[in-house]
Amino acid sequence: MPNTNELLNRINSRYSSMSKGQKLIATYITDNYDKAVFLTAAKMGETVGVSESTVVRFATCLGYKGYPEFQSALEEMVRTKLNSVQRMEVTYGRISQSEILQTVLSSDADKIKSTLEKIDHAAFEAAVDTILGAKHLYIIGIRSCAPLASFLAFYCNLMFENVHLLTTNSSSELFEQMLRINEEDAIIGISFPRYSMRTLKALEFANNRNAKVITITDSVHSPMNLYSSCNLIADSDMASIVDSLVAPLSVINSLIVALCMKKQKEVAGTLTTLEDIWGEYQVYENDEINYINDSVKIHYAKLDGQKNE
Repeated sequence: MPNTNELLNRINSRYSSMSKGQKLIATYITDNYDKAVFLTAAKMGETVGVSESTVVRFATCLGYKGYPEFQSALEEMVRTKLNSVQRMEVTYGRISQSEILQTVLSSDADKIKSTLEKIDHAAFEAAVDTILGAKHLYIIGIRSCAPLASFLAFYCNLMFENVHLLTTNSSSELFEQMLRINEEDAIIGISFPRYSMRTLKALEFANNRNAKVITITDSVHSPMNLYSSCNLIADSDMASIVDSLVAPLSVINSLIVALCMKKQKEVAGTLTTLEDIWGEYQVYENDEINYINDSVKIHYAKLDGQKNE
C-alpha cells in the first residue's frame, strides 16, 4: 500500500522554501485536512486568504501536475481517517437543507459516470469467468456493505448451487463458515471506507487456502486488494452521513446481468420452477386470489387421498 503520509512529507520537506501565502495554505491543510479535501482551488484561496493562483502554484510546488492531482492525493490521505462525527460535520458544512435532494442525486450520478470511465473491463470479465468456474462461491460484506452482499447472493443463488453468504459478528464464526474453502472456490469481498477488518481477514483466509479472491471496493489502494487477483473499483462517498453505495450497486448489477447472459438456460429453468411454486403457494398477489367475506380463500394442492379444503 502507498504511504498515506506522502502528502504531509512533501509539505514538510518543502515548507522552508515556500512563500508566505503557500505557508498559510500548508498550515491550513495540516490542521484542517478533513475540510480542505472538499474545497476547490478558489474556495481554498478564499478560506485561507490568498489568491486562487497561489493555491495552484502551491500544488505544483509540491510536485503535482495541478490542483486536481493534489486534491486526489489529499483524498487518499484522509480516506480512512475521518470518523463518523467528522463525516457528519463535513456533510452539514457543504449541503444546505434546500439542496439535499439535488445534491445527493447529482453526486450519485457523478459517481456512476466516473466509475464507468475508470473501471477495468478486463478485470470485470475475469471476475465473471472466475465466478463461473468456482465450485463454491462465498460472498461477504459487513455493516453498510451487507445489503450489497445479500443482493448479490440472492441472484447468484438463482444461477449456482453452492453460494454461501457469510453473515457473522465475529472473526471466529467467519472462519468456521469458510472452513472448507479451497483452490476450487472463489470469494467476493465487498468493502468501502471505513474498511472492515473482518472482511479483510476473510479474504486473507481465502487467499491462504488458494481460493480465487474478487474485491469490490473504492480504490486500487484499498487494503481489500492485498489478497485479490481481480479488483472491481467503484466510487463511493467517504464524507457523508450515509455511505453512498449507488455506484458499487451498479457494478454488482452489471456482474449479475453478465452472469445471467452466460447462464441463460439455467436461469430460465430456475425462474420457470419458481414461477410455478409462487403461483401454487400464492407468494405474490395476483388476480387469482379469491376474497370471501373480507378473508382470503387459499387453494391448497391436493394431498394423496385427501380433497382440497
